[in-house]
Amino acid sequence: MKVRFWGVRGSIPCPGRQTARYGGNTACIELRFEGTDRQIIIDAGSGLRELGNFMMAHDLPKGPIRTAIYLSHTHWDHIMGFPFFTPIYLPSTMAQVFGPVSHEADTLETIVGGQMTYRYFPVRQAELAASIEYVNLKEGQFDLGDGITLTTKYLNHPILCLGYRFECRGKVLCTAYDTEPYSNIFCTDPDDPSYDEAMASEGEAVALEQNTELERFVSGADLLVYDAQYTRQEYGTKVGWGHTPMEDAIAVAERNRIKRIALFHHEPMRTDDQLDALTKVHCRPAGPEGPEIFFAQEGMEIIL
Repeated sequence: MKVRFWGVRGSIPCPGRQTARYGGNTACIELRFEGTDRQIIIDAGSGLRELGNFMMAHDLPKGPIRTAIYLSHTHWDHIMGFPFFTPIYLPSTMAQVFGPVSHEADTLETIVGGQMTYRYFPVRQAELAASIEYVNLKEGQFDLGDGITLTTKYLNHPILCLGYRFECRGKVLCTAYDTEPYSNIFCTDPDDPSYDEAMASEGEAVALEQNTELERFVSGADLLVYDAQYTRQEYGTKVGWGHTPMEDAIAVAERNRIKRIALFHHEPMRTDDQLDALTKVHCRPAGPEGPEIFFAQEGMEIIL
């Protein structure tokens, strides 16, 4: 399994001199599988545009493009590259788009394709030449063929969001972003008039259960791509935004036999120099202390 990062930022693209080394495009990860012509794309952020251009130059000469896009969720930074994905303008392309939807009345096709109306874009979805199938995805286990299996897990984000665990020939890639640690949503201060002991206890139990389930989901991954948008100090004013302090992401990897963790979904205000400084604090090669830890970079390739 070959993993390539085409976009590693969160929230909004931030191209420029200060982000050139780690990259300014939003989330897009490509998977290729040795011995097959299968390609899987995770998320359609702005990085999808460059991936599409690469596919036009390297895949199209070999024959019609076949691809599957798995969306973690439908926030704009994770779908904004779709209208600029050149293969969808070719009649020979066959694409499947998988992802969660928060309300059955709003289909995945409506949400993703809704960007392509004349209010926002010069080409309408109905004018796309490719054959595109949209599939609403929920928690579960799926056999994708060619020895590839997929397990999905709901994450903790302000909109329905899925983590993905792809397994092939004994190798595991797992994604867990956009997510933040589960916490007790009920009042825990006995002096507060709204405090209810039973509810507070129930809230603690549910948060512990969900955090445990997420760790079980990522356990043993050869590569874990985990949300790390904030430092723990920054997180204090960002609780509820759906992102994880990098210190917590690293702790999850250390507890769960992860071989490599790619810290992902970088804060758009974070410069290359700041990420270099954080690398000196948090990153290391694999060793007795635990997994290899690094910040994902646009263009980085990893072979599992």
